This record gives sequence, structure tokens and C-alpha cells, in this order.
Amino acid sequence: MRRYLLGIVACFLSTILLAADPPASTFRAGAATSNITPALGSAIIGGFLPFPATNVHDELHARCLVLDDGKTKLALVVVDLLGFHYNVSHEARKFIEQETGIPATNVLILAVHTHSAASALGEKHFEFPQKMDDYQAFVARRIADGVQCAANRLRPAQVGFTTAQAPEHVFNRRWFLKPGTIPPGPFGTVDQVKMNPAAGSPDLVKPAGPTDPTVSILAVREPDGRPIAVYSCYSLHYVGGVGHGDISADYYGMYCQRLERLLQGDQQDLPMVAMMANGTSGDVNNINFLHPRPPKKPYEQMRFVADDLAAKVRAALAKVQYSDRLTLAASYREPVIATRRPSAEQLAWAKETLAKPGKPDVPRVYAQRFEDLARGAASVPTPLQVLRIGDVCIGSLPNEIFCEIGLEFRQRSPVQPAFLVSLAHGYFDYLPTPKQHELGGYETWLATNRLEPKASEKLLDALLEMAAEVRSTAAK
Repeated sequence: MRRYLLGIVACFLSTILLAADPPASTFRAGAATSNITPALGSAIIGGFLPFPATNVHDELHARCLVLDDGKTKLALVVVDLLGFHYNVSHEARKFIEQETGIPATNVLILAVHTHSAASALGEKHFEFPQKMDDYQAFVARRIADGVQCAANRLRPAQVGFTTAQAPEHVFNRRWFLKPGTIPPGPFGTVDQVKMNPAAGSPDLVKPAGPTDPTVSILAVREPDGRPIAVYSCYSLHYVGGVGHGDISADYYGMYCQRLERLLQGDQQDLPMVAMMANGTSGDVNNINFLHPRPPKKPYEQMRFVADDLAAKVRAALAKVQYSDRLTLAASYREPVIATRRPSAEQLAWAKETLAKPGKPDVPRVYAQRFEDLARGAASVPTPLQVLRIGDVCIGSLPNEIFCEIGLEFRQRSPVQPAFLVSLAHGYFDYLPTPKQHELGGYETWLATNRLEPKASEKLLDALLEMAAEVRSTAAK
């Protein structure tokens, strides 16, 4: 009898313990790509004067990841474009919400900033609202298709985060030079710093800002270890060095292909999707100004950077600790930020410049932009977004963000680890700090930079508030 009673008690206690166990994980993920390569003849942008595409070196894609914790769904999309108009993101997210049920505010779409792609910016990228052209409508539709495919592939998943260091590929491109050696800008003004000075020049003094060597890595896999996606972020401008007339996703696309091969994710029935987001590289590129490298063949340097980053990320993945017990959250805002306006003197200069006969050049390009700015809105709604994936925080802005802003967000975010991505939900030109505005240089010129000089401080403060919001949801 005693043994019988002990057995009943043991059974009763085990039932209580089982009931106290947390429920089985419902976390799922799915990933897919969608081709957004434009037609030959499309205008390739990236310089001041577009030219027609004559060859597709490598296809352009929208790379899509959907995450689902059982209550909240997020979608992360990286597109192989220099940038895109706000309307493209708005239209794509509208389709996504209608077709998958993922709220538009939970969808993060950003461009990598390849300089060898066709334009999805429209005729005037700072004009709101804007009627979308055929290619913009195509891109919006294909982004939505990619997210829908990723949602259709949702399956049990685990997530982990790590970082890698790659300092040898990033260099600040804004430099102080010896007094009297900086040439006047197109408006006759003289800056304190110069973008992309002559590499190896004896006039170089010091860079005007930092670099960020960190590769942030969000890894998603099935419980048996098969990779679903790797969402990575690195603060490096495009590398360049393409063949003339070539369409290419630059090092971003090459990195993705290489990492997929290294992880053998390209051999799966549901192929893994590698993604490389552009971090905060508005003042950072791949040129070593103090010790310039010798000339290289087209695509040689691009592939070197891509392969090295993929190898570093693969090595870092070996130390990742994965979990399927995490929650998701998102915050989205569109604060109104004032735009810079041309002065009467600048408008007079623009009118005089455009009245002179001549071929398109830098002064004429800026003169036309000045006139467009004068007719444009005095303020614009600026899309900001923060996602929380477990303990990881991703902030985003629609600009080419200066590196020091990303470093500050990483340090000050109330959710850790954190990183900041660029060119999300639109293309709102460069975002320097107020201090960098005072130094001048290409990235601060009116019409290269259109938001008020203190915009970075206002937008960063808003992002940190949003990060606190998504942190609070984790405690509920």
C-alpha cells in the first residue's frame, strides 16, 4: 500500500512539473529571393550623368526574411538598388499587409546602395507625393512577391546573433588637407574637408571621422542546423569597379552568393538566403587614401572584399548560440523634419548658371537641384523604424548615414546588441552630424544634403525612444 501511495504522489508531482514547463516553441522563419533586374537600356545611376545598361553581370534581387513568434510577424527586405523612392516602400508594404497579414509597420525595406543599378527613385526623388513609373511599380510588386514566398516557407526556426571584425576594408573618405589645398566647390565656397582626395597625396592630414569595422550577424536556422537565412550588416559604401554598362549588385550580391556556397545553403530544397544590409557608410568607402592599392581588373576588388567578408562571417557563425524562445516587436514613426532651402544668392547663381549654354556638368546639376528645392516642400515626413528580434535591436533611417551616428546608436540603444541600417523606406540623401555640417564637403552641400543641419540629432533621439518602446514590450 505504501508503495502504491508513493507511486500516486510521484505521478501527481510529475504532472504538476510538466504543467509548469513552458509551452513548446512556436517560433518560425522563412526566406526567399525575388528578381528585380531591370531591362537593358535602363539608365544606370550612381554618377551625376546616367548611362544605359548594356549587360547584366549579375542579377539584382530583393532578399526577404519573415519571422514569426506566434503573436508577431516581422519582414526584413534588402534590395539591390542604390535607393528607392518612399512610394516604392509604401506600395510594397501595402501589398504585403494585404497578402500576408504582416502589418506595414512591421516590414523593414532597405537598399544596399549599389552604384550599378537602374533607378527606382523616380524623376525627382524628393518630391512627395510622386506617381510611380513602370520600374518602381515592378520593384514594389516583386518585393511583395518575395515576402509572400518567404511567408509561405515559414517553418520551425532558431535565431542567434554574433559579430565579426573587418577593419581592413573601411576607410573614412572625408579628409582634412593642408591649408590652401582644397579646391572651391561648385558654388565658389571653400570647405574645411574634402571627399575622396587624391589617394597617396602629400596634402593629406587626417580623416574627418571614424569607421565601423563590425559586421553584425543575425543567423536563422532550422532546429536540425540547416540554415534559413543570415541577415548581416556592414558599414561600407559600394566597392565599384564594374564593367561599363554593367548591371551589378556590387559586393553585396557577391557576398551573399559566396556565403550561401560556404554554408551549402544553395544546395537545399528550400535554399538559404544570405543578406547584406548597408550599415552607416555615408562617409566611408573602400579606398585606402594613405596607402593606395594598385589598379585592379573589373570586379576583382569587389570579389576580394565579398569573399573575405563571407569567410569572416562563416567563421563567426561557429560560435553562435541559438534559441527558439524569443519574441518580436516593431515601432514605426514618420516625424516631420524641415528641409534646407536655397538662399536668394544661391537661386541667383542657379538662374545664371542654367542660362549659360553648355553640356551637363556638376554646377549645372546643382543649379537645377537648387531650383527644384525652391519649389519643394519646406518639411517632409521622415520614415523611422526599429525592430526587436529577441535581444537584438535594428534601427533604420532613410539616408546615407554618417558612421559616427551608427556608432552612437549602437552604444546608446536601450536594447543590446544594436545596429543601425541605412536607406530604409526611401532615399533622403546624406545625413551628417551638425559638426560635420560645419566642416562642409560634398555630403553637406545643399541638394546633396536636404534635411536641416540638426536632423541627425532629432532622428537619433526619436530612434532611441522607439528602441525603449520595443524593449518595454519584451517585459510584458
